[in-house]
Amino acid sequence: MPSSPTGRTKNAGAAQFVPEGEDWAALRAASAGCRGCELYRDATQTVFGEGPVPARLMLVGECPGDREDTEGHVFVGPAGRLLDKALADAGVERDKTYLTNAVKHFRFTARGKRRIHETPRRGEVVACFPWLREEIRVVRPELVIALGAVAAKALLGPSFKLTEHRGEVLEHDGLRVGVTVHPSSVVRAENFTEAYEKFVADLVALKKS
Repeated sequence: MPSSPTGRTKNAGAAQFVPEGEDWAALRAASAGCRGCELYRDATQTVFGEGPVPARLMLVGECPGDREDTEGHVFVGPAGRLLDKALADAGVERDKTYLTNAVKHFRFTARGKRRIHETPRRGEVVACFPWLREEIRVVRPELVIALGAVAAKALLGPSFKLTEHRGEVLEHDGLRVGVTVHPSSVVRAENFTEAYEKFVADLVALKKS
């Protein structure tokens, strides 16, 4: 079981809201009332992980986007649609995979009526980690794939460098963690086809590891 990542935070943290040792349904229900960091104030709702419990494979992203925040489900926006296609092309069955995020509330900047996604701060990642730790406990994955640097650092520590270990599986605190980019970076890539093919290749390599 991964230990809490190091990193100083001004947030109180989610630990006081997490019913440790409970099942997935109890965890998800409790997460709706989490006030472990300031993100809950502006977000519509907590977006908890979804998928089979237990599951052989668990994917961890960064934080909910605009669509996820509105609908209350993980990976339902543009990055989620791309992830669906990439998983299918890599031979990974999404309905047998547990998906979640390192941070459970949407972080954004308002520009008029638009809400522009922002990367969670380190303190928010640390504050939210007790939820991720409990998800890992109940899901019992054989492999966790971190999608992007935020997820990778949540699981492997703040000094982890994704660029040096992309496509690799590492052992950390008894957990096997594979690392690749977040699908949103593929959506935004200047050379989409190249970025997409490399992302799928990562998924194929990681699932075989």
